Amino acid sequence: MSNNEIVQKLWNLCDVLRDDGINYSDYVTELVLLLFIKMEHENAQSGVLSGHKLPVGARWPDIAGLSGLNLLDHYRETLLKLSRSTDPLLAAIYADAQTRLKEPRHLEQLIKSIDAIDWFSAQRDGLGDLYEGLLEKNATETKSGAGQYFTPRPLIDSIVALIDPQPGETVQDPAAGTAGFLIAADAYIKARTDNLYDLNEKDRAFQRNKAFIGMELVPGTRRLALMNCLLHGMEGDEAGVVHLGNTLGSAGAGLPHSDIILSNPPFGTAKGGGGPTRDDFTFGTSNKQLAFLQHIYRHLKDGGRAAVVLPDNVLFESGVGAEIRRDLMDKCRLHTLLRLPTGIFYAQGVKTNVLFFDKVSQNAEGGTEEVWVYDLRANMPRFGKRTPLTRGHFDDFEAAYAASPRIDGGEQGRFRRFTREWIRERGDSLDIAWLKDENAEDAADLPEPAELAREAVGELEGALAELQALLKELAGDVAE
Repeated sequence: MSNNEIVQKLWNLCDVLRDDGINYSDYVTELVLLLFIKMEHENAQSGVLSGHKLPVGARWPDIAGLSGLNLLDHYRETLLKLSRSTDPLLAAIYADAQTRLKEPRHLEQLIKSIDAIDWFSAQRDGLGDLYEGLLEKNATETKSGAGQYFTPRPLIDSIVALIDPQPGETVQDPAAGTAGFLIAADAYIKARTDNLYDLNEKDRAFQRNKAFIGMELVPGTRRLALMNCLLHGMEGDEAGVVHLGNTLGSAGAGLPHSDIILSNPPFGTAKGGGGPTRDDFTFGTSNKQLAFLQHIYRHLKDGGRAAVVLPDNVLFESGVGAEIRRDLMDKCRLHTLLRLPTGIFYAQGVKTNVLFFDKVSQNAEGGTEEVWVYDLRANMPRFGKRTPLTRGHFDDFEAAYAASPRIDGGEQGRFRRFTREWIRERGDSLDIAWLKDENAEDAADLPEPAELAREAVGELEGALAELQALLKELAGDVAE
């Protein structure tokens, strides 16, 4: 069986969960609480792990050998036991974990179905990749709403290849989601070091425990990220690779300066986003994406490099937006901007870009002298289930990015050079487009009505949240 076939079998188990009253948004969380115990058992049995990470009584055979109410009661006790584990990583993974299953027969059905999967094939391809495939499946199901936490893997792999992380470098993602960027960077290094065996023991330990750090605000998403990292052989420090906290609050100020920062900060009305409360930023803003951008270029080491996915509004917003872009271009060498196709994220109408920049040493002069813009948006297919995004769609961009010297394709080309002076004259706007998009007026390429409705609801929810915050502030002023 291929990993895709196994992922589909696992996803089909969601029908069992639905029969127990569990909705789409909780499918994967409920499934992986059980699935992780099975995967840990398979890793221990196959010798991938030196021993069991889970304590006696909380392992797969301890659960699979029971039935009826005894099974459901023991499983509930197991989740509680793991949440109180003396192993900090296990305790973090199972923190506040509870099953919403009410029928013992449904739990039995899940266990039997998981046991029936071809785990030999799963081991061959790697349980980490299988787990990530399940997360991707969840993200592509629009009913689950999980796409806000998942960046398409072809895009991640392309970005990581161009940033080219090296052993010994620290890699950070301040909006980690399910840790896709960190895991891809780790895999990139492992592929070039014979799974780290080319390194000495000290360097191997650094790669496993200190090279990668992320932060995630939503506890349930962080749980998925910790499992993802552990199944890919990334342990991190005592709190794991991904820490729980608000990057735009005091926790974010404590994140270390890093050699590399890779991130896709939440955009739109991502649930649990929270407003920026940092007091160490030069520019105060309620725009989360602009706040994340400030964090990223402030937390790069001198000479460090970054790639960040941002929506179009960050490129053209006036006022504080222009000030932050100006500060970025003064402190960093913003060398490349990739205009991404529409439809590759859950929020179909959101137009996004990737900004690539290097931090200029404080002792060096100058920042951005020119910005190269690659338009991968105009005259591209509408991506989705019928036309999936693949790594091959980035081949021409990667070739243009790596070319030395780079070649300006002119008004008919996709890759063009713009001077800092030209950008300054436009009010420091980076919303640069020159190709006529032949598909722009094609009604068939407009988002589906359901997507348009979802966008409208999202905007209304965002406006309502702002009004509620304003009322709260006004109530506080009256009380004083």
